[in-house]
Amino acid sequence: GALQKKGHDARVLSPEEAERLAKDQVLVSEFKQLKLEKEAQKNWDLFYKRNSTNFFKDRHWTTREFQELKACREFADQKLTILEAGCGVGNCLFPLLEEDLNIFAYACDFSPRAVEYVKKNALYNTERCKVFQCDLTKDDLLDNIPADSVDVVTLIFVLSAIHPDKMHLVLRNIYKVLKPGKCVLFRDYGLYDHAMLRFKSGSKLGENFYVRQDGTRSYFFTEEFLSQLFKAEGYEQVVNEYVQRETVNRKEDLRVPRVFLQSKFRKP
Repeated sequence: GALQKKGHDARVLSPEEAERLAKDQVLVSEFKQLKLEKEAQKNWDLFYKRNSTNFFKDRHWTTREFQELKACREFADQKLTILEAGCGVGNCLFPLLEEDLNIFAYACDFSPRAVEYVKKNALYNTERCKVFQCDLTKDDLLDNIPADSVDVVTLIFVLSAIHPDKMHLVLRNIYKVLKPGKCVLFRDYGLYDHAMLRFKSGSKLGENFYVRQDGTRSYFFTEEFLSQLFKAEGYEQVVNEYVQRETVNRKEDLRVPRVFLQSKFRKP
């Protein structure tokens, strides 16, 4: 079971959690941080090599996205063009294409291996989607997508994997292909999510920024940081709030606090 609440209040830590985070102030060395940045693509490629297409479940929770897509249509069967920025192996892309036949999707990922998995999927159809490898911080999306042509961009658990100093480059890149008046749908890790509290000492790269054992990195967003990031690139905020879920494992009597940021930003 899971209890969920939405709002603008960040999760309140227990005294033990607060003490543990306060103690963990030692940062990974600058040498190792530069190495992680340089090897980011290799580390994600190895992640997909190890996990193939089995790690992430098909994201049918994206019903939220389906509702958003319905909302941005002017009439029922209007054909929409979407961009899934950071598509992984297609766990979000393929349920979306199956559910909504009036969509053409662009999809890109940092990992060449992930892109190959998408292309090998039996549901991959070049008439309905175009997938390509792309480093969103430096490869121009205009090389693959016409300017001002996309109705909706989904940015789901992607920005957290990017160095905070480079996140604005992703938003700037996306801005160029998004139609005026249209939105980016964002969902990612929020401050004090269970995953953040589980990092062992020696994993910290910076404020709210950590490295996993496999070399992939994760940032945990505050509502304020995300808002400033989007607004600085010219977006207008439509919705930006924490989603707090307490996942309950009754068998083991475990309560796991999950915190996400769920947001929507518009290009004026």
